[in-house]
Amino acid sequence: MIVELGHYALVLALALALVQSFVPAIGARLSDARLMETATTTATGGFVLIAIAFSALTAAYVVSDFSVLNVFENSHSLKPMLYKVTGVWGNHEGSMLLWVLILAFFGALVALFGRDLPASLKANVLAVQAWITTAFLLFILITSNPFARLDPAPMEGQDLNPILQDIGLAIHPPMLYLGYVGFSIAFSFAVAALIDGRIDAAWARWVRPWTLAAWIALTAGIAMGSYWAYYELGWGGWWFWDPVENASFMPWLSGTALLHSALVMEKRSALKIWTVLLAILTFSLSLLGTFLVRSGVLTSVHAFAVDPERGIFILAILCLFIGGALALFAARASSLESGGLFAPISREGALVLNNLFLTTAAATVLVGTLYPLVLETITGTKISVGAPFFDLTFGPLMVPLLLAVPFGPMLAWKRGDLAAAAQRLYFAVGAALLTVIVCIALTQGTRVLASLAFGLAVWLMAGSLCDLYARANFAKAGLATGARRLAGLPLSAFGAALAHFGLGVTVLGIAATTAFQTETVTTMRVAESVEAGGYSVRFEGLSPRGGPNYREEVGTFELFRDGRPAGTMESARRFYPARQMPTTEAGIRTHLFSQIYIALGDEAANGGATVVRIWWKPLVTLIWLGALVMAAGGLVSLFDRRLRVGAPAKARKGARAGGGLPA
Repeated sequence: MIVELGHYALVLALALALVQSFVPAIGARLSDARLMETATTTATGGFVLIAIAFSALTAAYVVSDFSVLNVFENSHSLKPMLYKVTGVWGNHEGSMLLWVLILAFFGALVALFGRDLPASLKANVLAVQAWITTAFLLFILITSNPFARLDPAPMEGQDLNPILQDIGLAIHPPMLYLGYVGFSIAFSFAVAALIDGRIDAAWARWVRPWTLAAWIALTAGIAMGSYWAYYELGWGGWWFWDPVENASFMPWLSGTALLHSALVMEKRSALKIWTVLLAILTFSLSLLGTFLVRSGVLTSVHAFAVDPERGIFILAILCLFIGGALALFAARASSLESGGLFAPISREGALVLNNLFLTTAAATVLVGTLYPLVLETITGTKISVGAPFFDLTFGPLMVPLLLAVPFGPMLAWKRGDLAAAAQRLYFAVGAALLTVIVCIALTQGTRVLASLAFGLAVWLMAGSLCDLYARANFAKAGLATGARRLAGLPLSAFGAALAHFGLGVTVLGIAATTAFQTETVTTMRVAESVEAGGYSVRFEGLSPRGGPNYREEVGTFELFRDGRPAGTMESARRFYPARQMPTTEAGIRTHLFSQIYIALGDEAANGGATVVRIWWKPLVTLIWLGALVMAAGGLVSLFDRRLRVGAPAKARKGARAGGGLPA
């Protein structure tokens, strides 16, 4: 009964989405306040109905109702409760339901907290959001129904893919979807603005908080996914340039460009056309990622569906929304004002440079991801584009961008002084040069590129501190007055500095791990030792264990440093009988920011020995710590009162309606 209730709620949600798709837009066209206000009711009601459907599917997983096909294919009665819940979105149908739930959630937020938006703009935004919701609800109900029944009901399920039975699955997909789907709001604002003919600085202010929230979630989601693959797959890497990894990375690059472009539009009423185009392209890349994962064109650990019918349906959605939005943009672009003028050396100019490199990098990743698919479609030839291509193309684009990052906040709006900005960065320059010199000396000149990368990381971190120092004007105001000014800075200033600092931390982790990690692949017998990263690793043997829905062989390793015990590590080989699938559970021990990583292989051919892979990864945790610092910087900025949607108080008499917050 609960399952049928969920299915019925999903059908009702589709009906409400159809109403929301047309009635508010008609009301905006006719300037009818009552018709426009229906958007608020239908958006919140649709979210409630989809939440009911999602709860019904979750309940079926919790009680192991194997009469539901989706539960039968992806769950097991012996599976731990946490993985029963996370299994709801560990499959194609359930993850699409989560996708639409988050889509409706963002629409409901706009409906409830967009009271200060102009009525016509709000109605059009929610109507566009409903178009997307309608398309994906149709996709779920027609091709991916999560409530399909089995008769007779099986006694036991087939279990969830073992590599998805991990705490990372509880965090990674929801965070990733909050980012993916969150960009739909920027898309809806862009299309609504093109329909409404209203694109100004106030529009940028309304869009920026939603874009920032999506960017925060996507940053955290990508970082969590990277770490999950790092420890769960047992391969010892943190990024593989997998096409599905790229599918989430491309909207992150474009979304980062959108954030900076919206800032220029908000402050200087410039880059209007470009900002609207970026809002369209960013969500388009999110839709493209959805197509790649669910169309069956890719084979990946991340991919879900292989049904061509689903792929064709999503491709149709892709063409409809991307093609329709770009066609509308092309029709309206000539009538849009380009915005204010500025000198090349200015803060606007620095942000344009930022946009140039980020969008070019996104295009490079897009080409590397799609080229093998296009080539196979046209010629039938199968090729792979891997790390060498991306390292040679993406890396050179990032270096000049990272060099330019500290200069941006130091330049004035409209017309800046590059020499004056450089003077404010003397400390950052000195710290970076000193880092390079020290690293070259310590490595005796054998790691020049790594030393330069270390210097670049310090340049970013020190540059972000110089930004706060310059804003507080410590040099002229003195320590006490400077401290008061620092405390009085807007939260967005601290957020930007924190995000740039986190970027430097990530670059430092990447440089250290890439240049100095060591890998040892050997066969070990009981009581044998191997040196790795300053540790002596002694193999203590294998022992069998049993889990709720798996059995495993656990290898125990004793660590010694300078002859003294330094701890115990365990690494395991697991086997899941229901799926007939083995997995590797790596043993990881963190020392400060570095890690020793051990993965068990198969038994050696000569018998009595076990293949063991041991990595020493210096400063590897800084890669993910830096990403979390970036996300924290975005979160700090999000709480800046100037980023709240609409005005915090009643508009003054005579003020322009919908003008938003003062700068």
